[in-house]
Amino acid sequence: MSIVFKEVYCKMIEIGSNLKRLRTNEGLTQTQLAQKLNISRVNYTRYETNASRPDYETLVAVADFYDISLDELFGRA
Repeated sequence: MSIVFKEVYCKMIEIGSNLKRLRTNEGLTQTQLAQKLNISRVNYTRYETNASRPDYETLVAVADFYDISLDELFGRA
């Protein structure tokens, strides 16, 4: 496994905890945030628990919602 791939993979593992931290800091429930992102609560829950990975469009929507960069979303900033 290349170093770059390994770094990206580790950041993807952390995305769930970052999503949860951002959501709870805003005082939102999973349902409320999922509605704002136009996705199902079940899918959003899977992202927070790292059971599945959000697609690019969802990542951009989350970053836009919180007015942060994708680097910040991935904990790289």
